[in-house]
Amino acid sequence: MGKQRILVVEDDLDIVNMLRIYFESQGFDVATVTKGEEALTTCQKQVPNVIILDINLPDVDGYEVCRILRSNLRTSHIPIIFLTQKDQRRDKLAGLELGADDYITKPFDIEELKLRVQNTLRRSTYENLTNPVTGLPSGKLIEEQLKGLLKRQDWALLYIGINHLQTFNDVYGFVAGDDVIRFAGIVLGAVLDEFSSANDFIGHIGGSDFILITEPTQADKIREMLIKRFNQEVQAFYSFRDRERGYITVQGENGQERQVPLATMSVGIVTDKTSPFADIREITEVAAEARRNPAGHL
Repeated sequence: MGKQRILVVEDDLDIVNMLRIYFESQGFDVATVTKGEEALTTCQKQVPNVIILDINLPDVDGYEVCRILRSNLRTSHIPIIFLTQKDQRRDKLAGLELGADDYITKPFDIEELKLRVQNTLRRSTYENLTNPVTGLPSGKLIEEQLKGLLKRQDWALLYIGINHLQTFNDVYGFVAGDDVIRFAGIVLGAVLDEFSSANDFIGHIGGSDFILITEPTQADKIREMLIKRFNQEVQAFYSFRDRERGYITVQGENGQERQVPLATMSVGIVTDKTSPFADIREITEVAAEARRNPAGHL
């Protein structure tokens, strides 16, 4: 499993540097920003596993950042720990009412903050809310979105998978494989940014499978852009020799070498017009079948 990613949103550079150095020494991948708007932009580009969020920021305060993140389907699931000098009861309640997961006041004990981060991540994983590799919604959150489709009209679901990833893992190792999966999540977010909507949803089903829910009018364009960008940029994860050849070689059970293509993305599309769906199982089955179709549709 790759490193879990913490986003620190804090304008005190001494605290920023201390948290970055400390949490990196604990095995986390740490990103830092000093403004609320930067935090919102960063979360859209790459979803963190947890956010440490100061309330007193120079542009948008932490309360507003939390409110915006919670109101957007793509970021509503991210665990948030408020970090602030405010210690009055009403300030804590204000943050918790907005959906913050925890609250710690300055000056703070770095070991206590680490435990709060670990507990928040453990709780999120235990409740099957986010995928630990990508930080994207998983499990129950995906199920809730799929159930919601049964009550909606004018929706499109893209069922996304990565081909030949198992062979990539066999050659390059599962850590590199997690990097490819994480990269796929980043590509999904980047492409969707071009069709930005607070109602769009990206979920990581598990392994190399994702779903994306959007408007039907955008679905084909998104599919085309996803495949084009992923198929081109994923080559950076291969050695120069494999990129030049366009394949990797592995030994079969009989000891003979065989050639396996580089990883590619396949995307199937279903909409509310595809079929009358009785339950979410039917939606996912039809979407999986569409993904196996070269055209992406049934």
